[in-house]
Amino acid sequence: MNFAREGTVFILGGAAAVVVVIVLALTLRSWPLWVTAVLVLIVALWIAYFFRDPERVGPRGDHLVIAPADGRIVMITPVEEPDFVHGRAIRISIFMNIFNVHVNRYPVGGAVAYEKYNPGTFFNAAAEKASLDNEQMSVGIERGGQRVLVRQIAGLIARRIVTYARLGAPAVQGDRMGIIRFGSRVDVFVPPNATIIARVGQRPVAGTTVLAELPE
Repeated sequence: MNFAREGTVFILGGAAAVVVVIVLALTLRSWPLWVTAVLVLIVALWIAYFFRDPERVGPRGDHLVIAPADGRIVMITPVEEPDFVHGRAIRISIFMNIFNVHVNRYPVGGAVAYEKYNPGTFFNAAAEKASLDNEQMSVGIERGGQRVLVRQIAGLIARRIVTYARLGAPAVQGDRMGIIRFGSRVDVFVPPNATIIARVGQRPVAGTTVLAELPE
């Protein structure tokens, strides 16, 4: 299994903690330390599981919008998006819990035409106000006349948004775009005349599930 490079320090730290507690348990022959070792091992395995980075394949195409994140779709809402879309858009919000893969992927192909980081608060990422108030990173992708915005939003536990996108660089549909550590949300803004395939409550798979079809 592949792991996100941002998790290396955490995975190695968890493994080191397991080794230390096991050595202490063997040396001191302490049952409480053995119980602690089991608990530390469970946490270390969860950390490795959290940072897993599986390869993803699925439908691709200029007219398709692919899910940028694993999780659950909590909202599909018409909104005004003044920063990049400059007008009406449909926002599809995907909430990621601590058990989902947290590597994010480009939903469409094109060029990275916009980037903006906003420091903010850390409300529950599933809440409506998180889209405006929480720490977030927005990446705008332009292809021809179409504009699609992806917004990584930190949540209650998340404290680190990583984005690989760079202005002017190509965005390859389905490729890795970044990662958010420990619980978060990703919003996708598509044109108002896009055909929405996703539904609230659906559990999309990043890089695989089709969320919408762009107009010709």
